[in-house]
Amino acid sequence: MTGDRVERSLTGLLEDADGLCAIDDTTPGATVALLEYLLAICYASGTYPDTDAEWQDWVEHGHSLAKAATWLAEQPDGEWDLFHPTEPLGQNALLAPFLDQHGAGPAQLVIERVGDYNQFFDHHHLEHPTPLPAAEAFRAMLTQHVYGPAGRARISGKETLGPTITNLAIGRLSSRIRVVALGSTLGETLRLNLTPWADGPGEFNRSWTAGTTERRGFRTKPDGRPVNGPADLHSYLGRSILLRPAAMPETGEPAVDRVLVGAGELLALRRPQLQDVVYASTAEGKTKPLWASRSRAFWRDAHALYAAVKDARKPDGARQSTNLYERLARFPRPDDSAGPDRPPVRQFKLWAVGLVAKQTTVISWVTGVYPFAPGLGAMLHRASEGGSQIAEYVATSLGKAAYAAWEIAYPNPKPSDKAAQIARFDVRWQHWEASEEPFNLLLAQTATGVPVDECLLDYASTLASNAAEFLAKSLDSLPRNARGFQARAAALRRFESELASRKAPAQLQGEEE
Repeated sequence: MTGDRVERSLTGLLEDADGLCAIDDTTPGATVALLEYLLAICYASGTYPDTDAEWQDWVEHGHSLAKAATWLAEQPDGEWDLFHPTEPLGQNALLAPFLDQHGAGPAQLVIERVGDYNQFFDHHHLEHPTPLPAAEAFRAMLTQHVYGPAGRARISGKETLGPTITNLAIGRLSSRIRVVALGSTLGETLRLNLTPWADGPGEFNRSWTAGTTERRGFRTKPDGRPVNGPADLHSYLGRSILLRPAAMPETGEPAVDRVLVGAGELLALRRPQLQDVVYASTAEGKTKPLWASRSRAFWRDAHALYAAVKDARKPDGARQSTNLYERLARFPRPDDSAGPDRPPVRQFKLWAVGLVAKQTTVISWVTGVYPFAPGLGAMLHRASEGGSQIAEYVATSLGKAAYAAWEIAYPNPKPSDKAAQIARFDVRWQHWEASEEPFNLLLAQTATGVPVDECLLDYASTLASNAAEFLAKSLDSLPRNARGFQARAAALRRFESELASRKAPAQLQGEEE
């Protein structure tokens, strides 16, 4: 573990899992998709714990993943061939008769590049034949299966497999935040996220036309099929995809030059299969899995992760399955006496990844990494929730200060100009950009055992100081006359009064709660 980037095959990743820090693809979503696939391989090979107690032992003692590497290495090459004529890996060979006519260039496979299919009205960007290396195409295909956004496929339903193949359902992880528990090595990360499963792993989805799983048709929209185990869940084929083999022009290495993408499988998911889901409330008061937002940075909702750990149910010997947060909550604190034969528990991290998309257009990936220390879930929840509340209050105070400046600076405004005029003094965007780093520091200090009250006081002082500076600089543009001085004084006075208000979090006034 030198910190250098190295290339590994799937088998190599599992063989060297405890010697590699992590896997890192071009986007957070691609990295999550690859982790999902490695988890599926572990399950398919029988490399997973049966109970919560066994899971904890696996994590604490670094249980070897060599069984998964050996299983994969012993698989027949033909069964793991990306370009197999009848059972291509991860693909739907039934699309073969239509690939040449209805397919597009390999850019269609990369969800960040496809856009809404109207970026260029003649689809030239999708038809461009520049090949995509086979390894990149494979990882992009995995990302499509997991994160493919909803919309209409560029495939004819009438001329191919049926009308519903054009209706792209939203991917299993596309509409929610996926939380991955990160360890200090790839091996530890996989062990942390291997859900104990006592009823068998289910069937690995090697190809649409392989195995015993009954696949959907495309004449009518089907109901979601039940998941038969974790190997099935983590390898499900969320898209019907077929890749046409080619060669890279200069090197002759395997590549893909044409792609056909249509609707894939639909799953009926149950609560035990939603191990990492964190629930949050919408503005209308409805509860749903925490989602990614383009306008709201995820760190502002990080307290939901710690709430899931803090509120985890107490151990129950009769239950065979718990969720990720319940299992994490059972680890003893690092300073607890655990006995001479029990290794100390290392700190972990919670990695949150979400996709912001509008129909078929991917807008951005939302991601954040947050510390988790065994036994400190409640403290981290208090710190993150308090930190979010303080940041929200400071932002509201800046908005009111901007309005106070506007009222004096523009005595006779046109209604149509109001928003732009207020924006001149509104520095909330700067506040939000500058607050993420202090928030991460707040959590990092709390995770090491620093008292929460002390951390929150330092954090509040930093945010208030930064915000006052941002506001003062925005007011420098006011004219140097009586009205300008009055507007400046009114804005600063309003900001200071808001921070001193009884409604303000106590830490903004230098007090502990």
